Amino acid sequence: MTTDTATDVFEEHRSVLMGVAYRMLGRVADAEDVVQDAWLRWTGADREAVREPRAYLVRVTTRLAIDRLRHVQSRKEAYVGPWLPEPYVTDYTATVPDTAERAVLADSVSLAVLVVLESLSPLERAVFVLREAFGYAHADIAAMLDRTEPAVRQLAGRARKHVEERRPRYDVDPARRRDLTERFLAAAAGGDLEELMSLLAPDVRLVGDSGGLAKAPARVLETADKVGRFLHGVAGKGITAASFRFLEVNGAPALVVLSGDTVDSVLQLDIADGLVRCVYVQRNPEKLLTLSDM
Repeated sequence: MTTDTATDVFEEHRSVLMGVAYRMLGRVADAEDVVQDAWLRWTGADREAVREPRAYLVRVTTRLAIDRLRHVQSRKEAYVGPWLPEPYVTDYTATVPDTAERAVLADSVSLAVLVVLESLSPLERAVFVLREAFGYAHADIAAMLDRTEPAVRQLAGRARKHVEERRPRYDVDPARRRDLTERFLAAAAGGDLEELMSLLAPDVRLVGDSGGLAKAPARVLETADKVGRFLHGVAGKGITAASFRFLEVNGAPALVVLSGDTVDSVLQLDIADGLVRCVYVQRNPEKLLTLSDM
Protein backbone atom coordinates (compact mmCIF):
# COMPACT_ATOMS: atom_id res chain seq x y z
CA MET A 1 0.00 0.00 0.00
CA THR A 2 1.55 3.32 -1.08
CA THR A 3 1.64 6.42 1.10
CA ASP A 4 -0.92 8.12 -1.16
CA THR A 5 -3.25 5.16 -0.83
CA ALA A 6 -2.80 5.12 2.94
CA THR A 7 -3.69 8.82 3.05
CA ASP A 8 -6.70 8.33 0.79
CA VAL A 9 -8.03 5.50 2.94
CA PHE A 10 -7.63 7.51 6.13
CA GLU A 11 -9.26 10.61 4.65
CA GLU A 12 -12.18 8.49 3.46
CA HIS A 13 -12.95 7.62 7.07
CA ARG A 14 -11.83 10.85 8.80
CA SER A 15 -15.35 12.21 9.30
CA VAL A 16 -16.45 8.99 11.01
CA LEU A 17 -13.36 9.00 13.24
CA MET A 18 -13.96 12.63 14.16
CA GLY A 19 -17.58 11.82 14.92
CA VAL A 20 -16.60 9.01 17.26
CA ALA A 21 -13.89 11.04 19.00
CA TYR A 22 -16.06 14.14 19.49
CA ARG A 23 -18.97 12.16 20.91
CA MET A 24 -16.55 10.51 23.30
CA LEU A 25 -14.83 13.72 24.42
CA GLY A 26 -17.20 16.63 23.84
CA ARG A 27 -14.38 18.89 22.73
CA VAL A 28 -13.23 19.52 19.15
CA ALA A 29 -9.56 20.10 19.99
CA ASP A 30 -9.33 16.86 21.97
CA ALA A 31 -11.13 14.97 19.21
CA GLU A 32 -8.77 16.36 16.57
CA ASP A 33 -5.76 15.31 18.68
CA VAL A 34 -7.15 11.78 18.94
CA VAL A 35 -7.75 11.59 15.18
CA GLN A 36 -4.20 12.82 14.57
CA ASP A 37 -2.86 10.13 16.90
CA ALA A 38 -4.94 7.58 15.00
CA TRP A 39 -3.32 8.78 11.77
CA LEU A 40 0.14 8.24 13.25
CA ARG A 41 -0.86 4.73 14.33
CA TRP A 42 -2.20 4.08 10.83
CA THR A 43 0.98 5.21 9.08
CA GLY A 44 3.06 2.97 11.37
CA ALA A 45 0.82 -0.08 11.07
CA ASP A 46 1.25 -3.15 8.88
CA ARG A 47 -1.53 -1.98 6.60
CA GLU A 48 -1.27 -4.97 4.29
CA ALA A 49 -2.52 -7.11 7.16
CA VAL A 50 -5.55 -4.86 7.78
CA ARG A 51 -8.58 -6.45 6.11
CA GLU A 52 -11.12 -3.80 7.10
CA PRO A 53 -9.52 -0.32 7.38
CA ARG A 54 -12.66 1.39 8.71
CA ALA A 55 -13.10 -1.11 11.56
CA TYR A 56 -9.39 -0.91 12.36
CA LEU A 57 -9.38 2.91 12.43
CA VAL A 58 -12.55 3.13 14.52
CA ARG A 59 -11.04 0.63 16.96
CA VAL A 60 -7.82 2.66 17.29
CA THR A 61 -9.71 5.96 17.59
CA THR A 62 -12.09 4.60 20.23
CA ARG A 63 -9.26 3.25 22.37
CA LEU A 64 -7.33 6.50 22.12
CA ALA A 65 -10.48 8.44 23.04
CA ILE A 66 -11.06 6.24 26.09
CA ASP A 67 -7.52 6.91 27.27
CA ARG A 68 -7.89 10.65 26.70
CA LEU A 69 -11.29 10.73 28.39
CA ARG A 70 -9.84 9.20 31.52
CA HIS A 71 -7.15 11.86 31.47
CA VAL A 72 -9.45 14.87 30.95
CA GLN A 73 -12.02 13.83 33.56
CA SER A 74 -9.85 15.27 36.31
CA ARG A 75 -9.68 18.52 34.33
CA LYS A 76 -13.48 18.70 34.22
CA GLU A 77 -13.72 18.11 37.97
CA ALA A 78 -11.92 21.44 38.49
CA TYR A 79 -14.04 23.26 35.88
CA VAL A 80 -15.56 26.59 36.96
CA GLY A 81 -19.36 26.63 36.67
CA PRO A 82 -21.60 24.45 34.49
CA TRP A 83 -19.92 22.47 31.71
CA LEU A 84 -21.17 22.19 28.13
CA PRO A 85 -19.58 20.46 25.15
CA GLU A 86 -17.67 22.58 22.69
CA PRO A 87 -19.92 23.60 19.76
CA TYR A 88 -19.46 21.15 16.90
CA VAL A 89 -20.50 22.38 13.47
CA THR A 90 -22.57 19.80 11.62
CA ASP A 91 -24.32 19.93 8.28
CA TYR A 92 -26.60 16.91 8.31
CA THR A 93 -29.39 18.73 6.48
CA ALA A 94 -27.07 19.13 3.49
CA THR A 95 -25.09 15.88 3.62
CA VAL A 96 -27.44 13.24 5.05
CA PRO A 97 -30.87 12.50 3.53
CA ASP A 98 -33.90 13.22 5.70
CA THR A 99 -34.05 9.72 7.09
CA ALA A 100 -33.93 7.92 10.40
CA GLU A 101 -30.13 7.92 10.01
CA ARG A 102 -29.99 11.71 10.11
CA ALA A 103 -32.24 11.80 13.17
CA VAL A 104 -29.98 9.32 14.99
CA LEU A 105 -26.81 11.23 14.07
CA ALA A 106 -28.30 14.55 15.16
CA ASP A 107 -29.65 13.16 18.43
CA SER A 108 -26.39 11.41 19.34
CA VAL A 109 -24.41 14.65 18.99
CA SER A 110 -27.00 16.93 20.62
CA LEU A 111 -26.05 18.98 23.65
CA ALA A 112 -28.71 17.26 25.74
CA VAL A 113 -27.30 13.79 25.04
CA LEU A 114 -23.64 14.80 25.34
CA VAL A 115 -24.27 16.34 28.75
CA VAL A 116 -25.83 13.07 29.92
CA LEU A 117 -22.93 11.06 28.44
CA GLU A 118 -20.60 12.92 30.79
CA SER A 119 -22.00 10.84 33.65
CA LEU A 120 -21.11 7.51 32.00
CA SER A 121 -17.86 5.64 32.51
CA PRO A 122 -15.43 5.82 29.56
CA LEU A 123 -16.27 2.22 28.55
CA GLU A 124 -20.02 2.78 28.80
CA ARG A 125 -19.68 5.94 26.74
CA ALA A 126 -17.65 4.14 24.07
CA VAL A 127 -20.17 1.31 23.81
CA PHE A 128 -23.10 3.74 23.67
CA VAL A 129 -21.49 5.85 20.93
CA LEU A 130 -20.49 2.88 18.78
CA ARG A 131 -23.83 1.14 19.20
CA GLU A 132 -26.36 3.97 19.20
CA ALA A 133 -24.70 6.53 16.91
CA PHE A 134 -22.87 4.29 14.45
CA GLY A 135 -24.87 1.07 14.60
CA TYR A 136 -22.04 -1.36 15.31
CA ALA A 137 -23.05 -4.86 16.35
CA HIS A 138 -22.28 -5.96 19.91
CA ALA A 139 -19.83 -8.55 18.57
CA ASP A 140 -17.92 -5.91 16.59
CA ILE A 141 -17.74 -3.59 19.61
CA ALA A 142 -16.51 -6.49 21.75
CA ALA A 143 -13.66 -7.06 19.30
CA MET A 144 -12.77 -3.37 19.26
CA LEU A 145 -12.64 -3.11 23.04
CA ASP A 146 -11.24 -6.55 23.82
CA ARG A 147 -14.33 -7.44 25.84
CA THR A 148 -16.69 -10.40 25.64
CA GLU A 149 -19.94 -9.93 23.77
CA PRO A 150 -22.07 -10.53 26.91
CA ALA A 151 -20.05 -7.87 28.74
CA VAL A 152 -20.62 -5.40 25.90
CA ARG A 153 -24.35 -6.15 25.86
CA GLN A 154 -24.47 -5.44 29.57
CA LEU A 155 -22.58 -2.16 29.15
CA ALA A 156 -24.83 -1.16 26.26
CA GLY A 157 -28.01 -1.88 28.19
CA ARG A 158 -26.82 0.00 31.25
CA ALA A 159 -25.69 3.01 29.22
CA ARG A 160 -28.91 3.14 27.16
CA LYS A 161 -31.07 2.98 30.28
CA HIS A 162 -29.00 5.71 31.95
CA VAL A 163 -29.30 8.02 28.94
CA GLU A 164 -33.01 7.38 28.40
CA GLU A 165 -33.79 8.15 32.04
CA ARG A 166 -31.88 11.42 32.09
CA ARG A 167 -32.07 13.07 28.71
CA PRO A 168 -34.92 15.54 28.17
CA ARG A 169 -37.47 15.07 25.40
CA TYR A 170 -37.42 17.76 22.76
CA ASP A 171 -38.62 18.57 19.25
CA VAL A 172 -35.98 17.67 16.67
CA ASP A 173 -37.65 19.44 13.73
CA PRO A 174 -35.08 22.04 12.53
CA ALA A 175 -37.69 24.42 11.08
CA ARG A 176 -39.68 24.60 14.33
CA ARG A 177 -36.52 25.04 16.39
CA ARG A 178 -35.28 27.83 14.15
CA ASP A 179 -38.66 29.59 14.15
CA LEU A 180 -38.84 29.54 17.93
CA THR A 181 -35.20 30.67 18.20
CA GLU A 182 -35.94 33.66 15.94
CA ARG A 183 -38.98 34.60 18.04
CA PHE A 184 -36.90 34.12 21.18
CA LEU A 185 -34.15 36.39 19.84
CA ALA A 186 -36.61 39.07 18.75
CA ALA A 187 -38.28 39.11 22.16
CA ALA A 188 -34.98 39.24 24.04
CA ALA A 189 -33.35 41.85 21.78
CA GLY A 190 -36.51 43.96 21.77
CA GLY A 191 -36.82 43.91 25.53
CA ASP A 192 -40.27 42.30 25.29
CA LEU A 193 -40.32 40.45 28.59
CA GLU A 194 -43.97 39.43 28.23
CA GLU A 195 -43.35 37.78 24.83
CA LEU A 196 -40.14 36.18 26.11
CA MET A 197 -41.95 34.68 29.09
CA SER A 198 -44.68 33.31 26.84
CA LEU A 199 -42.07 31.21 25.01
CA LEU A 200 -40.62 29.63 28.14
CA ALA A 201 -41.85 26.43 29.76
CA PRO A 202 -42.58 26.88 33.49
CA ASP A 203 -39.68 24.56 34.38
CA VAL A 204 -37.24 25.88 31.77
CA ARG A 205 -33.54 25.70 32.57
CA LEU A 206 -30.62 27.86 31.41
CA VAL A 207 -27.13 26.33 31.31
CA GLY A 208 -24.34 28.83 30.73
CA ASP A 209 -20.75 27.72 30.19
CA SER A 210 -18.00 30.28 30.64
CA GLY A 211 -15.29 28.23 32.35
CA GLY A 212 -14.73 31.29 34.52
CA LEU A 213 -13.40 33.18 31.48
CA ALA A 214 -16.49 35.22 30.62
CA LYS A 215 -19.69 36.41 32.27
CA ALA A 216 -22.30 33.68 32.69
CA PRO A 217 -24.42 32.29 35.53
CA ALA A 218 -22.30 30.39 38.04
CA ARG A 219 -25.00 27.73 38.31
CA VAL A 220 -27.90 26.40 36.27
CA LEU A 221 -30.91 28.73 36.37
CA GLU A 222 -34.34 27.16 36.74
CA THR A 223 -37.94 28.36 36.30
CA ALA A 224 -39.33 30.72 33.68
CA ASP A 225 -39.20 33.72 36.00
CA LYS A 226 -35.46 33.41 36.73
CA VAL A 227 -34.47 32.53 33.16
CA GLY A 228 -36.68 35.19 31.57
CA ARG A 229 -35.49 37.98 33.84
CA PHE A 230 -31.86 36.99 33.40
CA LEU A 231 -32.12 37.01 29.61
CA HIS A 232 -34.07 40.26 29.64
CA GLY A 233 -31.35 41.86 31.77
CA VAL A 234 -28.50 40.57 29.63
CA ALA A 235 -30.15 41.67 26.37
CA GLY A 236 -30.63 45.14 27.80
CA LYS A 237 -26.89 45.61 28.24
CA GLY A 238 -26.17 44.86 24.62
CA ILE A 239 -23.02 43.72 22.81
CA THR A 240 -20.64 46.04 20.99
CA ALA A 241 -21.18 45.90 17.20
CA ALA A 242 -23.49 42.93 17.66
CA SER A 243 -24.56 40.74 14.76
CA PHE A 244 -26.20 37.33 14.55
CA ARG A 245 -26.14 34.32 12.28
CA PHE A 246 -27.67 30.88 12.28
CA LEU A 247 -25.51 27.79 12.02
CA GLU A 248 -26.20 24.09 12.36
CA VAL A 249 -24.40 23.11 15.55
CA ASN A 250 -24.59 19.71 17.22
CA GLY A 251 -27.25 18.61 14.76
CA ALA A 252 -29.64 21.52 15.32
CA PRO A 253 -30.03 25.25 14.56
CA ALA A 254 -28.01 27.52 16.81
CA LEU A 255 -27.67 31.26 17.07
CA VAL A 256 -24.11 32.57 16.86
CA VAL A 257 -23.71 36.00 18.46
CA LEU A 258 -20.79 38.08 17.22
CA SER A 259 -19.18 41.21 18.62
CA GLY A 260 -17.57 42.67 15.54
CA ASP A 261 -15.63 39.77 14.02
CA THR A 262 -15.34 37.88 17.32
CA VAL A 263 -17.71 35.11 18.34
CA ASP A 264 -19.19 36.24 21.65
CA SER A 265 -21.50 33.32 22.37
CA VAL A 266 -23.55 30.50 20.92
CA LEU A 267 -27.17 30.00 21.97
CA GLN A 268 -29.22 26.90 21.35
CA LEU A 269 -32.70 25.91 22.49
CA ASP A 270 -34.33 22.62 23.36
CA ILE A 271 -38.04 22.89 22.66
CA ALA A 272 -41.03 20.64 23.20
CA ASP A 273 -44.73 21.31 22.68
CA GLY A 274 -43.93 24.74 21.28
CA LEU A 275 -42.10 25.97 24.38
CA VAL A 276 -38.45 26.43 25.30
CA ARG A 277 -37.42 23.71 27.75
CA CYS A 278 -33.70 24.48 28.00
CA VAL A 279 -31.45 27.35 26.93
CA TYR A 280 -27.79 26.52 26.34
CA VAL A 281 -25.37 29.45 26.25
CA GLN A 282 -21.73 28.78 25.40
CA ARG A 283 -19.50 31.73 26.32
CA ASN A 284 -16.17 30.07 27.10
CA PRO A 285 -13.86 31.80 24.58
CA GLU A 286 -11.61 28.73 24.44
CA LYS A 287 -14.55 26.66 23.20
CA LEU A 288 -15.56 29.23 20.57
CA LEU A 289 -12.26 29.34 18.71
CA THR A 290 -13.31 26.71 16.15
CA LEU A 291 -16.21 28.96 15.08
CA SER A 292 -14.03 31.98 14.30
CA ASP A 293 -13.58 30.94 10.66
CA MET A 294 -17.17 29.84 10.07
